Amino acid sequence: MIKTRFAPSPTGYLHLGGARTALFSWLYSKKMGGAFVLRIEDTDRERSTEESVQAILDGMQWLNLDYDEGPYYQTERFDRYTAAIQQLIDQGDAYYCSCTKQRLEALREAQMLAKQKPRYDGNCRELGLRPDEKSEFVVRFKNPQQGEVTFSDHVKGTVSVNNSELDDLIIARSDGTPTYNLTVVVDDMEMKITHVVRGDDHVNNTPRQINILKALGAECPEYAHLPMILGDDGKRLSKRHGAVGIMQYCEDGYLPEAMLNYLVRLGWSHGDQEIFNTAEMIEHFSLDDINKSASSFNTEKLNWINQQYLISAPIDQIVGLVKQRLDKTGTGYGVETDFQSIVELYRQRVSTINELADSILYCFEDFKQYDEKAAKKALRPVALEPLQRLQDEFSDLKEWKSPAIHQIIESVIQQFGLNMAKVGQPLRVAVTGGSFSPPIDDTVEIIGKAKTLARIARAISYISAK
Repeated sequence: MIKTRFAPSPTGYLHLGGARTALFSWLYSKKMGGAFVLRIEDTDRERSTEESVQAILDGMQWLNLDYDEGPYYQTERFDRYTAAIQQLIDQGDAYYCSCTKQRLEALREAQMLAKQKPRYDGNCRELGLRPDEKSEFVVRFKNPQQGEVTFSDHVKGTVSVNNSELDDLIIARSDGTPTYNLTVVVDDMEMKITHVVRGDDHVNNTPRQINILKALGAECPEYAHLPMILGDDGKRLSKRHGAVGIMQYCEDGYLPEAMLNYLVRLGWSHGDQEIFNTAEMIEHFSLDDINKSASSFNTEKLNWINQQYLISAPIDQIVGLVKQRLDKTGTGYGVETDFQSIVELYRQRVSTINELADSILYCFEDFKQYDEKAAKKALRPVALEPLQRLQDEFSDLKEWKSPAIHQIIESVIQQFGLNMAKVGQPLRVAVTGGSFSPPIDDTVEIIGKAKTLARIARAISYISAK
């Protein structure tokens, strides 16, 4: 059975690169009818935090990347790593090393001066050292000195590394705790992982891990090393490019379906198709179709994709998210509010839930001040009489519906011999505080009669005072 895994270290939040790795691993397992494992690699006790673990779990849940097994925690598996280390020692594939930090630093300096690649020189390889209570030995894997390691990568193709280029890496620290290259091998072996999808910063680790797997008598999984994600400027993705924890995108009002769609297109494609639902992703995804070159993060593209999902998502889903946002910001709204009509008016004009919620605040609460540019352009003395006439006719309006409101606006336009801009725009600024809104008759209907009349009166006073 095909089995993939996502194995983040909880030393920070789940970022874009990690989320994409999780998605590609998840998609391949779903495509092949296999299983997907979540493993938390938390052996770095100094940097691992419960907050980061929770952020990973929250991110996976928000993206709806369900796992068939796990989460497994490496800190709960030390007995398995200890047994594997002892097995390697017993069969002569690992050895104790007593080299001090000072000796290793001196060795490194000498190699650098000689323009050699810094590497352990095998000083303790054949000494047959055995630790006692006073010794602080590390354990090193006895890497083969002849031949080469060759593996076929789904993204990079055939990769070959001479064993002479690999030194004897440490697999257990002096306090007995295992290192990354040992733990990941034992876990992949015992969890029967068949396909390892991970960032290409791990390519150099792969030949070492393959040698350890062979020493433990395990089959090697297949590998797919994903190119990194860059910013628009071609530099490594950082916070200034938008490289924040994945849950920040949830906070910022992006939809999880849109985020998955954006992530899957960061390094993978299917023809010219841009929008994919989950079923289509699973149907078309292939490890062999992952791009070999780095991908670039683009906020504008993410916003466009999110807007497509805002437009097409069920109206009840968007209404619920908008209400959540308003509740979070402490914005009060009446139970009689026609949210569906409001959302329908706005969701084709915004990119995120937050933007939608912020755009409709004027429907529920009075704005503190007018947009300066909008007021300067629209709330001028020439608008005073049309606004007063609108106020009078709106006051007498019995049926507060868009068609009737539109008729009054058209009537005022004709009475004063003006165009729509000279009447509609002052009215828009008066009732919304700014120059942007859906059609003004729809906007006025949503705001309601009482608020509309009060805000027109406010605008009249504002113009008169000027």
